[in-house]
Amino acid sequence: MSPDTQTLFGFTSVASSAQVLLSSVKPSSPAPFIPVSATPVPNTVLSHRINEYAQSHLPVPTYNHSLRVYHYGLAMKSYLFPAWAFTDETYFLACVLHDIGSTDENLKATKLSFEFYGGLLALDVLQRAPASAPETAAPKDQAESVAEAIIRHQDLCENGKITAVGQLLQLATIFDNTGAYSDCVHHSTIEDVTKHFPRIKWSSCFAATIHKENELKPWSHTTTLGENAFPEKVLGNKLMEPFE
Repeated sequence: MSPDTQTLFGFTSVASSAQVLLSSVKPSSPAPFIPVSATPVPNTVLSHRINEYAQSHLPVPTYNHSLRVYHYGLAMKSYLFPAWAFTDETYFLACVLHDIGSTDENLKATKLSFEFYGGLLALDVLQRAPASAPETAAPKDQAESVAEAIIRHQDLCENGKITAVGQLLQLATIFDNTGAYSDCVHHSTIEDVTKHFPRIKWSSCFAATIHKENELKPWSHTTTLGENAFPEKVLGNKLMEPFE
């Protein structure tokens, strides 16, 4: 993998600790309003194929969450991390597939934690293009970057490193799920994003998924966030409560 490809696919090493990372960024002004129209879904054949796959496999609340994570993440990147040079396409693929392992079908299909199984599914679907459209296959390095980010998107650590695309996926998912990092996104951005991709009672939907996985797999990685504490944070999301 060349240095340029490494950067474009998000393989830049950054701090795993969100607290450490955010404390190192000192913007001179509050987060700006960044509408959905300013962060469009990439118009590529790969993005179109994976978007169609996600829409056909994810429940609407989960699909909408995935798109909110995309738009919130790019708003955060523009405001806080403008030097991060990975492509919007790579981040979009990670966002739209990050919860693919959480569907009822996929939770029951494996004993793996949903993020790990989701990463493996993403790695496969990204590289296995239909014979009629081989040009829609993701390069191996891009597929592996997406899989790495998905596998680690709930790996909230205070030590070590993570890829830049993986860190942005973490920040945006935690923002949408718990309301953390509320100063990183303008309130009008939240209003516009939820207008385009309604929450449809996402907090209660996701909390139920957490409980379901913990019951099916009491060893699951999600338990490291707190078997009761994490779903309680999700249900106690005051920032997003007005949009539920």
